Amino acid sequence: MRCMIIVKANANSEAGRMPSTAMLEAMGRYNEELVNAGILLAGEGLHPSSAGVRVRFDGGERTVVDGPFAATQELIAGFWLIQVKSREEAVEWVRRAPMQDGDVLEIRQVFETEDFGAELTPALREQEDRLRDRVGGTA
Repeated sequence: MRCMIIVKANANSEAGRMPSTAMLEAMGRYNEELVNAGILLAGEGLHPSSAGVRVRFDGGERTVVDGPFAATQELIAGFWLIQVKSREEAVEWVRRAPMQDGDVLEIRQVFETEDFGAELTPALREQEDRLRDRVGGTA
């Protein structure tokens, strides 16, 4: 199963404060462990919401809103995408992440093709498989 580990934003990440060298080194070691275990598919940090935009859909209207966005605790500061055998394995890996006091990580399972059931017709399944092949298996 694939899981996205969501790093919740905090005041420091929203202010654009970069982690310390010690934190970057610890994160590098952790990421290397994930790679060595063969479970890391992707992982990145994100710029603060002040550098982002939201597009709101309302009928045929598309409204673009520039950041920053309120409710820091609901924003995302980064992510990992991992491939594990179970939710419990994902939790064990997340417990080892080098985070600071007050940081929050959220684990969310990624939908797989088979999760969509009969609504995913054979033609849609073929399209999905074709797109996955084109982007390296994770579309």
